[in-house]
Amino acid sequence: MDLSFMYRWFKNCNLVRNLSEKYVFITGCDSGFGNLLARQLVDRDMRVLAACLTEEGAQKLLKDTSCRLQTTVLDVTKSESIRAAAQWVRDQVGEQGLWALVNNAGVGLPSGPNEWLTKEDYVKVINVNLVGLIDVTLHMLPMVKKARGRVINMSSSGGRVAIVGGGYCVSKFGVEAFSDSIRRELHYFGVKVSIIEPGNYRTSILGNKGIESHLQKLWERLPQETRDSYGDEYFRIYTQKTKNTMQLASPKISDVTNSMEHAVVSRSPRVRYNPGLDAKLLYLPLAKLPTPVTDFILSRYLPRPADSV
Repeated sequence: MDLSFMYRWFKNCNLVRNLSEKYVFITGCDSGFGNLLARQLVDRDMRVLAACLTEEGAQKLLKDTSCRLQTTVLDVTKSESIRAAAQWVRDQVGEQGLWALVNNAGVGLPSGPNEWLTKEDYVKVINVNLVGLIDVTLHMLPMVKKARGRVINMSSSGGRVAIVGGGYCVSKFGVEAFSDSIRRELHYFGVKVSIIEPGNYRTSILGNKGIESHLQKLWERLPQETRDSYGDEYFRIYTQKTKNTMQLASPKISDVTNSMEHAVVSRSPRVRYNPGLDAKLLYLPLAKLPTPVTDFILSRYLPRPADSV
């Protein structure tokens, strides 16, 4: 045990040299994980290229940090925006390349029972969390290969076990698969790929209006036949349980950004990081249990529909 601890400690403390000369590109820096990570890496004297969805977010981050950070506006659902951002990064990094790409941008809504959602609801989430992530990565890879750097992709515990309906877990399962495949391919170029799989943390990923308002809108647009099959009691209990889960979310988002930072600066980054006690003690065990056992446990969380057999 002592030797194992010392080995882990050494790997955690074995940092990349000349960090002050290395460039990091981070998506989704308006708030949450991306915003805090950008600040942490600036404090490490790295050169941070922060992409925000809005000009307002970009200006605020620029104002609150040092000259080691530069910002650009990026919508990961638009290829022309990604191409422009890639050219901007290329102009910044020059021949030394991009040390780290951090794909952090993501959304959580629309989400809810699958039958309550439409194809468009899935597309809204998958376009940001998965397709956008892939598009950004493909545009940035030549620069990452030049630096023999690394790619850090934001997944979720929901990418190991599907804990909620909608596009969120679907997109995160896709992030896992994409990350696994490029990790094996890029190994030969000296590029490392890490996946961040946090538990439940309190960020703006669920928007500003609140989960209760969101579920109410989903419920009201359903055909009456569908509403009758679930029943008002199902809606009430499902909404309350979802609210309770959100209220239990940890506000200590530095747990996640510390993992992301380690993946950027360590000479031995891990393949997967699982910040959060709920990730380690609940979601990962659920993902590894036999499927019928996992189904039984998670089904205890859901209310019983009015038309259940």
